[in-house]
Amino acid sequence: MGMLSEFKEFAMRGNVVDLAVGVVIGAAFGKIVASLVNDIIMPAVGYIVGGVDFSDLAIVLKEATVDAAGAEVPAVLVKYGAFVQTVVDFLIIAFAIFVAVKVINSLKRKQDAAPAAPPEPSDEVKLLTEIRDALKSR
Repeated sequence: MGMLSEFKEFAMRGNVVDLAVGVVIGAAFGKIVASLVNDIIMPAVGYIVGGVDFSDLAIVLKEATVDAAGAEVPAVLVKYGAFVQTVVDFLIIAFAIFVAVKVINSLKRKQDAAPAAPPEPSDEVKLLTEIRDALKSR
């Protein structure tokens, strides 16, 4: 039972829960960015460069063939278009994370720059204030 309670304590730490939330949000964010790149940015870039679809760009090292048994042997390709697509995905994700971190840091700076509340008076000062107020009311 000790190991189970230890695991529960580990799993319920704030850092582990925060990490789990970050992974889930990161996966969802990755899908959004992939759609942005695949469905919006890359078609526009392809149109600008003359209708080239980057995902189909490849260098054929060996053509597809049919072997003696009649089975098709697929072509050997260097898919540099897919690599370009992945690099663009990475750059967009990196830029989006950079902007998010920049916004979070600016919010933290504003929060840190807010004036701190004055320290609460000591017990002696409170007592003297009560005595002064009592003497004024007489």
